[in-house]
Amino acid sequence: MATRRVPAVLLRSAVRNPTLLGHLSTAPRLCHSRLPQSAHRTLPAIRAFHASRCRPNMALLNGERESDEVDVVIVGGGPSGLAAAIRLKQMANEAGNEDFRVVLLEKAGDMGAHILSGAVIEPSALNGLIPDWNSPENPNLFENVTPVTSDRMRFLTKKSAFTIPGPPQMKNHGNYIISLNELVKWMAERAEELGVEVYPGFAASEVLYQPGTGAVRGVATNDLGIGRNGAPKASFERGMEFHARVTLFAEGCHGSLTKQLMKKFELRRDSQPQTYGLGLKEVWEIKPENFVKGQVSHTMGWPLPADTYGGSWMYHFGENKVSLGLVVGLDYPNPWLSPYQEFQRMKHHPFFAKVLEGGKRISYGARALNEGGFQSIPKVAFPGGALIGDTAGFLNVPKIKGIHTSMHSGMLAAESTYQALTDSKDNGTVMLYNYEDALRKSHIWKELKEVRNMRPSFHSPLKLFGGILYSGLEAYILKGRVPWTLSHPKTDAASTKTVDQAKKIEYPKPDGVLSFDILTSVSLTGTNHEEDQPVHLRVADWDKHAEKEWPRFKGVENRFCPAGVYEYVEDESKPLGVRFQINAQNCIHCKTCDIKAPSQDINWTTPQGGEGPKYYMT
Repeated sequence: MATRRVPAVLLRSAVRNPTLLGHLSTAPRLCHSRLPQSAHRTLPAIRAFHASRCRPNMALLNGERESDEVDVVIVGGGPSGLAAAIRLKQMANEAGNEDFRVVLLEKAGDMGAHILSGAVIEPSALNGLIPDWNSPENPNLFENVTPVTSDRMRFLTKKSAFTIPGPPQMKNHGNYIISLNELVKWMAERAEELGVEVYPGFAASEVLYQPGTGAVRGVATNDLGIGRNGAPKASFERGMEFHARVTLFAEGCHGSLTKQLMKKFELRRDSQPQTYGLGLKEVWEIKPENFVKGQVSHTMGWPLPADTYGGSWMYHFGENKVSLGLVVGLDYPNPWLSPYQEFQRMKHHPFFAKVLEGGKRISYGARALNEGGFQSIPKVAFPGGALIGDTAGFLNVPKIKGIHTSMHSGMLAAESTYQALTDSKDNGTVMLYNYEDALRKSHIWKELKEVRNMRPSFHSPLKLFGGILYSGLEAYILKGRVPWTLSHPKTDAASTKTVDQAKKIEYPKPDGVLSFDILTSVSLTGTNHEEDQPVHLRVADWDKHAEKEWPRFKGVENRFCPAGVYEYVEDESKPLGVRFQINAQNCIHCKTCDIKAPSQDINWTTPQGGEGPKYYMT
């Protein structure tokens, strides 16, 4: 008889409900811990938890954490993390090593709840990982796919749309329109079927290192039940440590732990700084007569100014649904520009308005994405672990695709990891040299190297038009075979001008039909954070921040944030007449603030596990 797993969600409920716990084990009543159990333990073997009176005192913050020894820990439940987990268990199970433990930690309360993408997927990586993923003969096939039927590329002026040729990289024959949110849920189910221990709601907040060697030893999840004043509440629960021979970081763009690893191991020593874009997305249900199933459209030009990189998409998928969005390069110079407001006014252009007319908006979200490309790829392997997926920056910007490269990097890392662990004769530090080598020999490297000069070409004196001309030359003739590699001149934060150097932008008020105010949009994200907890958007001194930033930028934080997190509130008691305020409950985890803040003094960290947006169809 097969051993029955204890789902993590059931155990988390149990530790808060002694009655439920009584049905699971004979452990004493408890008020501390949220330990997930191994996939290979039977119910009677569930370890008793420590009993405590849970007195809210500071000593609890330094209390001993529960720990678990596993083979591989994966931080992040996106496409790359799940691809790595699935590939690891495929290899282990095929070798008869079913006890090989792979634990995947995901900060979202439900798998896919923090995932957002356009998304048109090139299926090459998915075909290699799960060959029958879309086969009618597979009872567990992924059903929610729409084959691309046509491509359109347009250059927009304020009232018109002109047809322009799209580069070869943007041809989508053989690709599919999907909701990445739904694909991730489906992949998580496949991973669990193979024996991967998938734990949503567990936010990895600390990297653990081996004493002496400094190699990565694993991660710890964050504590729960800490008040806004930093003191433990009666509901306090210490986090948990996961120790592993290899830890794979799949946090997505600008991961909070990845930032620390970059510094500790100097992973950017031989690469250029990463640059970013902000993608804002809505999903609409539209009238059947406006729906063209499988149609893919991209635009450049209006509403963005010529000195700002970006463009839009509009994908017809499913039944009468449209994925609509705008990407804005975060190296935009004008501090008065608001990506959110640009997106809202964009929908009033006839190209979009005639499709959306009579429709209903059902979803909204936003997420930062890597745009640095080939020259910004860091060193990806370090003692005890590696970076995979978008946390390393494998997005093909001209192609507007990164799901297949992210998944493929996860699969390469998995193969290198399993080989290293099975070949190892001792418990020494693991270095995934084979992963670095395999990456350089893969199509990921070739694909990104070929287009490496397109995105930075938009920094030429000719701005948008120079970038379009040079990118066309690269796409059709040069194809990356030139001896030079263009650079990214500045970080996104350093690109921001002060208000006295830029023209103020006045945005129209939303009409509540096509365009909406920011809080109405945030209400569609399902975002939730407990109010009585430390602010996870760390600014050392709010008053000093205001004193430094307000005179120069007049509230740029409010304008770059797509969720209304940052405000400058009128306050006569302050020297500047305004008070800086952080509404952390609104945060949709896009990471824009950590990237774009001019003084780089906003540090995005993980809130309590399970909190944040709960995206739908994104």
